[in-house]
Amino acid sequence: FEKVGVLSLLFLETLRQMPKIQRKLTIAQMAHLGVNSLPIVSLTLLFAGMVMTLQIVDILLRYGAQSTLGGIMSVAMGRELGPILTGVVVAGRVGAAMTAELGTMKVTEQIDALRCMAVNPVAYLVVPRFAACVTMVPLLAFYGYIIGTAGGYAVAILSAGLTHFTYMNSIEMFTDVSDVVYGLIKAMFFGGIIALVACHEGMTAKSGAEGVGQATTRSVVTSIIFIFICNYLLSIILY
Repeated sequence: FEKVGVLSLLFLETLRQMPKIQRKLTIAQMAHLGVNSLPIVSLTLLFAGMVMTLQIVDILLRYGAQSTLGGIMSVAMGRELGPILTGVVVAGRVGAAMTAELGTMKVTEQIDALRCMAVNPVAYLVVPRFAACVTMVPLLAFYGYIIGTAGGYAVAILSAGLTHFTYMNSIEMFTDVSDVVYGLIKAMFFGGIIALVACHEGMTAKSGAEGVGQATTRSVVTSIIFIFICNYLLSIILY
């Protein structure tokens, strides 16, 4: 609860400093945090979609329900797997990197130097990263939704012998736009959680290499825990 309170205060301060956002820094963070995460997100969601299809296609064939496979994959990827797996992957890659970067700045007193130059650390360091995560994580989740569904399509066609029409028609029948949109809303919250947790842990890291390492570990673990809690609460509200 203490962690939630501290992060809430940091969130409010971030919103207050949002008008001072620096576009160049934000775009650079979007490229670093978003574009550079495409390979790991692609591999994770592709094989997640393939494995999930491989696990359920035999059961569907056994009961003659193979015509629902595409819809099941699409809804699962849009609602849950896409946002969740993207959030976990980004928390591991991006959250750790942000915490280590800010933690090093804290240990080497660069953040104190910003204050001495009358530069607000939240406006200069947190706001661009928060805006980049909130923007890029939903885009990565949508990309992951497409990749995961395509992975399921490949397994369904090549291994299960389903036709292109059966798979795609199932997606059209069972998938609603809200399934994808609500998933993107979840991903936006996940991005905000990752940025706030990573920045807080980095800016409060203790001195020394050990302190930065501990802050990085706490950042990843805390982000993943909050992502799963937030996913449950958002699922109750949205669905």
